[in-house]
Amino acid sequence: MAQNLPLHVDPGAREEVFDTSAVPALRFLTTADFPPFNYTDGAGNLVGFNIDLANAICMRLSASCTIQAWPWDTVQDALADNQGDALIAGLAIDGQSGSRFDFSRIYLELPARFVASADTAPLFSPRRLTGPLGVRQGTPHAQLARRLLPNVEIIEFPSELAALEALAREDIAAFFGDGMRAAFWLNENDDCCAFAGEAYFRPDLFGSGFAVAVPAGLDNVRAAINWALIRLAREGRLDELYLRWFPVSFY
Repeated sequence: MAQNLPLHVDPGAREEVFDTSAVPALRFLTTADFPPFNYTDGAGNLVGFNIDLANAICMRLSASCTIQAWPWDTVQDALADNQGDALIAGLAIDGQSGSRFDFSRIYLELPARFVASADTAPLFSPRRLTGPLGVRQGTPHAQLARRLLPNVEIIEFPSELAALEALAREDIAAFFGDGMRAAFWLNENDDCCAFAGEAYFRPDLFGSGFAVAVPAGLDNVRAAINWALIRLAREGRLDELYLRWFPVSFY
């Protein structure tokens, strides 16, 4: 399967200067219950895309690094109390979190995708869709599908998995929803189905994506993380991490 990679950095963006000695150490906070981003493996080790990224940021800055897992319901308060320098755990960027924290540049967006049978995916177009379209009920994806495809029968399912299994049984003609969750399913069902068409990026509906949160006003840490993210992207390291954890690209 051909791999489309995220565009992490604007190729025309100007080079920024940053003195890495200004941040000799970073204390990352995370959680242990958000696979494949941050979770504990069978041996009790903290692993995941976010964990690898935090370590890569520290290495690029030549900074000593600690990563500590907290329960989700207390980790934001821990960051606000300066018990860590940064939170890398998929915290949504919204009005509530924006009033408490500053955020790094986005390092991973979460697009919506169509999924169709492997036979029809190469020539798929939502405008030519005639069969039922599966969506997860109550999601922005379902709302968008109804608005953009008013003449298509929309069938709602309790989860992405239920909708994708219906696609595998040929009960529906296509699925539209969260690309990341669909990618995990396709990793085990690539003989049946495939991503169809292009990725849909709508931050107003699907969220801004993933960024690192830092305590409000901790500008040196935010600048350091941004500097490291840009260089990791330009050096190809972010692409390596992305393909390691997401072998079926949802881009």
